[in-house]
Amino acid sequence: MNPTVDFYFHKATKWQEELEQLRKIVLDCGLTEELKWGVPCYTFQKGNVVLIHTFKEYCALLFFKGALLADANDILVQQTENVQATRQIRFTHVREIVELKPTLKAYIFEAMEVEKAGLKVELKKTAEFTVSEEFQIKLDEFPVLKTAFEALTPGRQRAYLLHFSQPKQAKTREARVEKCLPPILNGKGLNEN
Repeated sequence: MNPTVDFYFHKATKWQEELEQLRKIVLDCGLTEELKWGVPCYTFQKGNVVLIHTFKEYCALLFFKGALLADANDILVQQTENVQATRQIRFTHVREIVELKPTLKAYIFEAMEVEKAGLKVELKKTAEFTVSEEFQIKLDEFPVLKTAFEALTPGRQRAYLLHFSQPKQAKTREARVEKCLPPILNGKGLNEN
């Protein structure tokens, strides 16, 4: 146990028992406990393997390369359709964790083997993401916008493309594109000031 991580478990007002059980299970697997992104993160050979986090409706183990796990018990959850690598196992009661203890350990050991083998999740290339019609029109109309967008990092480009394509209504997509033109032209990512 890493004392710098203790506060996370002590401050929890909800999921206290669940978090304690998850911590014990993960540490039993021989991972190194660290604090990253304000949550307990467990590493193997300096690679992130799994983290513990809480939400309003559940607490979870999040496997960084969960997409590469066999998921023999069909318990891994892809948070949203746009999440490519990570997968969660969600819990709403300590009883679930206790019952799944051997299975959880097996998933953790498999994730450690994935890390040991140096496997990587094959991520979708930026060119494979959908460009909304509203944004494509702007790119075609303004070559300077196209140049600025192409100069952004692939991660920033993907964030914008997802942001623009999410709304169902064209009016909302148009509004998002308009609002994001200045940051794109200034070389900024979505939500960067």
